[in-house]
Amino acid sequence: MYEPDLLRCFVAVAETRSFSEAGRQLGISQPTVSQRVRRLEEQTARSLIARDTRNVALTDGGEAMLAFARRTLAVLDEAQAYFSGPAERATVRFGTADDLALTHLPGILRDFRRKNPRVDVEITVGQSAAVMRRLRAGALDLVYVRQEPGIAEGRIVRREQLIWGAHPTLRLDPAEMVPLVTYPRPSPSRAEAVAALEAAGRRWKATCTVRDITGILAGVRAGLGVAVFAGGMMPPDLVRADASLGLPPLGTLDFALIDDPAAPRAPIAALSAAIIDSHTREARQLPGTPEA
Repeated sequence: MYEPDLLRCFVAVAETRSFSEAGRQLGISQPTVSQRVRRLEEQTARSLIARDTRNVALTDGGEAMLAFARRTLAVLDEAQAYFSGPAERATVRFGTADDLALTHLPGILRDFRRKNPRVDVEITVGQSAAVMRRLRAGALDLVYVRQEPGIAEGRIVRREQLIWGAHPTLRLDPAEMVPLVTYPRPSPSRAEAVAALEAAGRRWKATCTVRDITGILAGVRAGLGVAVFAGGMMPPDLVRADASLGLPPLGTLDFALIDDPAAPRAPIAALSAAIIDSHTREARQLPGTPEA
């Protein structure tokens, strides 16, 4: 039987067409990637990858192996998830900030559900402050929420640069108040926006105050003002408005996992690991990420 580590390495090379990129995704060195691919070729007695100085391409045998490897790894992943999870059905009551629910989390939760069929996830979506209140009241087991930098609570999963976002047609007069589409107090993004504007000597007014991300998006798309977004979470139909509208730079925002210590540990650990692993893979794929 072909070793799973060799198959994973081969699939990564086949999908990225790059030994170095495959190494970054897997967290191993390029020489290790090359060694594992050669071992797989020795086991199959076939050439799987045609190499030259510029390109990496699959041979006919490589194309066939790619299909076999994907199916094999999928079955192995499902088996590992099944037997490493709880023997009985479990439930994790999970709360999340609404912007995360619209961007990063759907794919993570789909993958988690496939790999953890015995763990049910009950999801609560809302502003971070409201979600945290439910955690404190014992109504949630695990939350993934916005957090101002410097707050040492839970585990920080990602740190995002905050940016100004606006509809492409919006224009601002530097002499007039900056119109804000924002959450009500208390809100980390609102506090950051107000602090940055006041430090820059810019007057502002809340032209649209809403309670969820759908309201923020509706207000900005209607041209009612600018809003603060985490850099990786702004929809593509909006534009970054820092320079074009003469707005001051913003700080960063953390996204943290916080759990109830009294809640069952197994389902919390499984879902936390899925979220953290997804972010780790994403970070490795960013340009300029050092090779492990």
